[in-house]
Amino acid sequence: MNDEIYENPLVTRYSSAEMAKNFSDEKRFKLFRKLWVALAESEKELGLPISDKQIEELKANEDNLNPEVAKEYEKSLRHDVMAQVYAYGEQCPTAKPIIHLGATSCFVTCNSELIIMSDALDIIERKLVNVIDKLSKFAMQYKGVATLGYTHLQPAQLTTVGKRATLWLNDLVMDYESLQALKAKFKLRGVKGTTGTQASFLDLFGGDDEKVKELERKVVEKMGYKKVYPVTGQTYPRKYDYSVLCVLSEIAQSAYKFANDIRILQSMKEIEEPFEKTQIGSSAMAYKRNPMRSERICSLARYVLSLPINSAITSSTQWFERTLDDSANRRIVNAQAFMAVDGILNLYMNVAENLVVYEKVIEKHVAAELPFMATENIMMECVKAGGDRQELHERIRVLSMEAGRNVKERGEENNLLELIRQDKAFEAVWDRLDEIVDSRKFIGRAEKQVEEYVGEYIEPILKSNKSLLGEKGKVMV
Repeated sequence: MNDEIYENPLVTRYSSAEMAKNFSDEKRFKLFRKLWVALAESEKELGLPISDKQIEELKANEDNLNPEVAKEYEKSLRHDVMAQVYAYGEQCPTAKPIIHLGATSCFVTCNSELIIMSDALDIIERKLVNVIDKLSKFAMQYKGVATLGYTHLQPAQLTTVGKRATLWLNDLVMDYESLQALKAKFKLRGVKGTTGTQASFLDLFGGDDEKVKELERKVVEKMGYKKVYPVTGQTYPRKYDYSVLCVLSEIAQSAYKFANDIRILQSMKEIEEPFEKTQIGSSAMAYKRNPMRSERICSLARYVLSLPINSAITSSTQWFERTLDDSANRRIVNAQAFMAVDGILNLYMNVAENLVVYEKVIEKHVAAELPFMATENIMMECVKAGGDRQELHERIRVLSMEAGRNVKERGEENNLLELIRQDKAFEAVWDRLDEIVDSRKFIGRAEKQVEEYVGEYIEPILKSNKSLLGEKGKVMV
């Protein structure tokens, strides 16, 4: 860390070292060299005059980067790829003449960027699955704990703490499905040449179409992949970047919703995110327990949500076979989107695994609203006992208004049940009132829904990703 210059907080404060290293120049330039080795090997195998010694020299220096040399070359050449070619050539004097043979810059830039994003998606997938795992455990633990459901942020019918967690889970499952679909259509750019026509390679192989096609197949296979875009201009389709950022945005949206809900629940003192013994909530108010993790999730998510439109514009403005105004933009947007979502998921894991539920507070809030929700049930039981529905309706309306005034105007507890116990119109159910207003009678199928959802939708995901489980979320600062 250098305090004298600006450093990206996504690297220094929020994302994991794993994700930051994935987008490092070191990884990028080592991939350049791996691609050049794969190209030279494949060209040799298909008959071009490249010697074993040249291949051996390239391989010997594949991971032996000389970044300072490359930086000096770029100052004079103003071309990052050629700077790397020259720097590699200094270490491989015998192989220097055949490095990058027939290729355009996008052979190394596009293919390496795609591989880097593919690896980044693997990191995101692993962390997403771990969030799902932790949240599913929370949902099952609290599947039967009745709590107020809210519509318009106003008390509605009851639900359960676990059922609400399945709403967060379902968002993540949708994200997981989007991520799987994205990964399934992953392709490398391949070996396409300057404008995508493979003209330079066709010339190298004396017009032999089949050798050009085999060259691409060999290079891609040596890199560990199979599928390539069937046609390209100079670059791979920039629409793919947009697809990637949309999936990252989906994950950010889900995390944002979860974190906002936790912030509200923490304000209600029903559920809290973890708060460490030495953690300070406020520099002025020592008693404060601010939901800083959830707030940080929302903050990072808001940034990610803003990025797909940027990528959409980049994709839309690629003139004909390509234009270079995508380059600087994509270096920033793609990497930072991944690092922000990485930071979000680190926090999400930490919060989901350590949520604190205050059941007594939840019970108190339920008790304050449940008498109103139970009026229909109370009335129906009285009708069964021989009462007049219309008269009972009027009585319960009057009593409800009185109880409402008691709460809102006098700041006292909801005394509707007490008023009902004093009104002879409801005498038939006086001895059963507690049973009638049992909160578990008002949660519908919530508990069963949690069990069914986790069993049918979550467990298959966790089972198929068993090797990825066990990660813990970290709060970087």
